[in-house]
Amino acid sequence: MPGNRNILLGVTGSIAAYRSVDIARRLIDEGADVRVVMTEAACRFITPYTFEAVTRNPVHCDLFREPFSHINLSKESHLFIIAPATANTINKLSCGIADNLLSNLWLTYEGPVLMAPAMNFRMYRNPLVKKHIRELKKSGVQFVGPVSGSLACGEEGEGRMVEIPEIVEAAVSALTPDDLTGWNILVTAGPTIEPIDPVRFISNRSSGKMGYAIAQAALRRGADVTLISGPSSLKPPQGASFIAIEKASEMEAVVFKHLKKATSVIMAAAVSDYFPSDTAKVKLKKTDAMALNLKKNSDILLKLGKQKGRRILIGFAAESGKDIRSAKNKLKEKNLDLIVLNDISQQGAGFDVDTNVVTLINKKGEITGYPIMKKIEVANVILDRMLESDK
Repeated sequence: MPGNRNILLGVTGSIAAYRSVDIARRLIDEGADVRVVMTEAACRFITPYTFEAVTRNPVHCDLFREPFSHINLSKESHLFIIAPATANTINKLSCGIADNLLSNLWLTYEGPVLMAPAMNFRMYRNPLVKKHIRELKKSGVQFVGPVSGSLACGEEGEGRMVEIPEIVEAAVSALTPDDLTGWNILVTAGPTIEPIDPVRFISNRSSGKMGYAIAQAALRRGADVTLISGPSSLKPPQGASFIAIEKASEMEAVVFKHLKKATSVIMAAAVSDYFPSDTAKVKLKKTDAMALNLKKNSDILLKLGKQKGRRILIGFAAESGKDIRSAKNKLKEKNLDLIVLNDISQQGAGFDVDTNVVTLINKKGEITGYPIMKKIEVANVILDRMLESDK
């Protein structure tokens, strides 16, 4: 999330109001300053003091207690989130009714608005509620959810507020410049696995975190993203076109199938270099020793370099040491526009961690080293450099 962002969090009278505390906390973790506005009904479900303890800011509930708060708070905010948004509040805002501080803020606020509805499924499917949601969407309000699930009344149905990470992700996206609108980015991630028999395989330690972070950052910046991933425990970023593969040969086939529409290809996957020449159809019996005959996998990045056309092609070089010469050779040999060198022997870099330490080398031979950063930050650096390569 861009720094120095002020977020106005509106909380209305729903049992889901207790979940808004975690929304505030996670937004603060993303670097935002959060100001909470509560309706009178919301205060019956959770006290303002809870939000004050989390945000370390005063909570605003009364339109008449602070003169011009309905104007000053809106002027100082970059995003207005209403979560939970009840049927009552949605209907009032759509009609322009301003009878409390939150609804007055709605009329004075001129920035992006995000709403996360929460209500009984009968209320959500009511034609009047549906009509008012449509009207708010026409005015530019972004809705996140609701989803189907267990409701406070004990019934099941659509009306449950979406999970908090989805709300936070939508908030971060809303505050991120859409400088990649029009780009179609193909990203590979994770390891590939090459089966020995139905149980065993050879692979590597890649978790997919770097590739998934690139996909997420690109989506936030407005790109269309196709994410091709080997086995990973990570949840694909919402909005990405996701394709799961296992073997290197499968990744190669899928990459070239989707290459035509791509404006940029970022090969962050750790593709297995070798595969067993013979794969047993049944589980092999354990013996004192086992010999494997390995064959070399096809070099997907090399093939892409020969067929990339005007596309921007970015590769990775994971090395045990800062081997600049090897990375430069790979950059030239595979016709890359940019290569990301990461020394997996450094603390905070390598596989299955949330940070990375990278050195970027472009096709002009310019070398830029970066300190340890979160992988989402590294992803944005890579995307920034990708934009530079397009000039």
